[in-house]
Amino acid sequence: MKKIMLTFALTLLLVKSIHLSVCFAQSDTTIGLPTGAKARLGKGRIRDIAFTKDDTKLVVACSSGIWFYDAQTIEPQNILTGHTSAVNSISLSPDGDTLASGSSDNTIRLWNINTGRHLRTLTGHTSPVVSISFSSDGETLASGSSDNTVRLWDTGTGEEVYTLEGHTNRVHCVAISPDGEILASGSGDRTVRLWNVRTGDHLRTLTGHALTVFSIAFTPDGETLATGSIDKTIQLWEVNTGTHLRTLEGHTSWVQSMTISSDGKMLASSGNDRTIRLWDMSNGNLIRTLKGHSGQVNIVTFNHDNQILASGSRDHTMRLWDVSSGNSIKTLSGYFNSITGVSFTPDNQLLASSSFDNTLQIWDLTNRHPIRTLTGHTSSVLNVDISPDGATLASVSYDETVRLWDLDTGDLLYTLTGHTDWIIGVAFSPDSQIIASASDDHTIRLWDVSTGGHIQTLTGHEDSVFGVAFSPDGEMLASASNSSSIHLWEVDRGITLKTLSGHSGSVQDVVFSPDGELLASASIDETVRLWDVNSVNHLHTLIGHTDSVNSVSFSPNGLVLASGSDDKTIRLWNARTGDPIKTLSGHKSYINAVSFSYDGLTLASASTDGTILLWPFASDGTHPVEPNEKLYTRWGLIKTTSVFQNYPNPFNPETWIPYQLAKPADISIDIFSSDGSLIRKLDIGHREVGLYVSQSKAAHWDGKNAVGENVANGVYFYTLSAGDFVATRKMLILK
Repeated sequence: MKKIMLTFALTLLLVKSIHLSVCFAQSDTTIGLPTGAKARLGKGRIRDIAFTKDDTKLVVACSSGIWFYDAQTIEPQNILTGHTSAVNSISLSPDGDTLASGSSDNTIRLWNINTGRHLRTLTGHTSPVVSISFSSDGETLASGSSDNTVRLWDTGTGEEVYTLEGHTNRVHCVAISPDGEILASGSGDRTVRLWNVRTGDHLRTLTGHALTVFSIAFTPDGETLATGSIDKTIQLWEVNTGTHLRTLEGHTSWVQSMTISSDGKMLASSGNDRTIRLWDMSNGNLIRTLKGHSGQVNIVTFNHDNQILASGSRDHTMRLWDVSSGNSIKTLSGYFNSITGVSFTPDNQLLASSSFDNTLQIWDLTNRHPIRTLTGHTSSVLNVDISPDGATLASVSYDETVRLWDLDTGDLLYTLTGHTDWIIGVAFSPDSQIIASASDDHTIRLWDVSTGGHIQTLTGHEDSVFGVAFSPDGEMLASASNSSSIHLWEVDRGITLKTLSGHSGSVQDVVFSPDGELLASASIDETVRLWDVNSVNHLHTLIGHTDSVNSVSFSPNGLVLASGSDDKTIRLWNARTGDPIKTLSGHKSYINAVSFSYDGLTLASASTDGTILLWPFASDGTHPVEPNEKLYTRWGLIKTTSVFQNYPNPFNPETWIPYQLAKPADISIDIFSSDGSLIRKLDIGHREVGLYVSQSKAAHWDGKNAVGENVANGVYFYTLSAGDFVATRKMLILK
């Protein structure tokens, strides 16, 4: 992993009842695997959670699919997969037969609950589907999307009935009243709109929230609507007249999720202040505050007898609470933030992973469960490497430190300081005596593993250094840079031997072949390049990925090269000829890292979807599944218009937004804050067909708003418009 992508789940809602036949003997690491994979570590971020109608099961939507759990034991039972991106919202028809799921792949899927069979896919939204809700008769489904629209669908035919337009920002939540007559929608435009479900007519707009409305809920009698907002308040409204009834105050940060008990007496709310609050609906008084989560609580839902409350949090746990006492009953771990790096031990028994949640996980590959969590970094851990002797683990972070850990005990050995900006690349020398770290401060530092002492600093790159790799003899170091170049260094003297040019975008990763004869490089220009180390000649350009390539890894026998990309695929290549062998699919988001085990029998891939997939290989280094038909792409022909991830990311204070054009267009970029407010518009002007990825060509943002003020820390979104092409990505400012 050399380029980090963030996922930011904004909306998590409610599902009701479900029944499913499952196999209890199957391990959760092997349930519902993509074709060709042998195990999954982690399940990704929790996006939605609910009890079944009989309260015996929990349904959890997350970035890897829709999971089913026994509500008493919290044991996983099954998973539904099919969406190509994270599942953001789920809803169940009143008869309990149909499950609807809304996804970041812009689609809604309908499933038969009893069989798990996919029934149909509803298409029409042009941006992620954030929220969905069934009507009381089950004949209509409402959906809210980042495309600023609400849509009503006929669930029997899958046809769109109405597109409801009027919101001027993304729609974060939708709910249909219990009588099926009124639809409520909440938006980043700070309003709630009420619509007639039968005609699609707009009835009224509720104003009063100062910021984005994230959650809405009707009381069981349909007479009152509750709305929760980033402005830290919950507002209660009379549905028929739109009259404001009451404001519930107490949360110290934004309100993320709400649910009302089935008897209408209690409202539960959760938010960014890491608490869950229970309110008396008759008078608006706070009943109690539930504490225990260490991160933002994204979702809360009552079971049907209102005795148990379930919650899902950004601390990567799901908790069950006793409503009467406020005590936590059970905690389920196993959900993780974006996985940024992976590394095997030499004996192939353990795997280390790094994450955006500031932690490292050590996995036992025999039982495929984490055995240790290492904490200490004060910001996102961007990469990890295990020494060839298996004794030491190194981690690098946005906190500008390198940390060395005893792999057996998990004890912190040294914290290495000296870099003046975030560190993303890390590699041990073959003799395990030296660690190299690559930083956004444009330097590479070499450290003594035994003492933690600084050996020397390598300077010469003119931009961020993303990746480093030692040659098999330890005499040479390769480094990948944001300036589209690769440097080869003599380790002993710290001097540059050669600079390799040819990539048209930032180089994200480099790796030597096991025999030291080849060097592979991965780039934001969607290609992998193979180089002859001795002659320093370019040998092959590997074409096939459709988005930035973030990581490359040679099999131990040097026959296969694996590459992981933002296009959500891993591609396998003949390392000598550059010919494509096979494409592995299954991740729901960007792939940050790929790594072969020392015995060559397993390939691990790490993704921003919060999971690690393990792929089996034959003893001769080939993948056991027959290769797909070879597909070649002509080099130099830009077939699609695309916008790529900004770099650096995270950044402070400025960043560049790369893109490519398949046809001439007028270019503009809108930059939004996390609450959906437009803070800056970049008018780029007319551009011809071509790649606009280098700093001299990419769009530049100086981190200021429209009046020239520096914006605050946090997540932002940028939307590039080029003719009829519109696409949005996320970025992060950290100061």
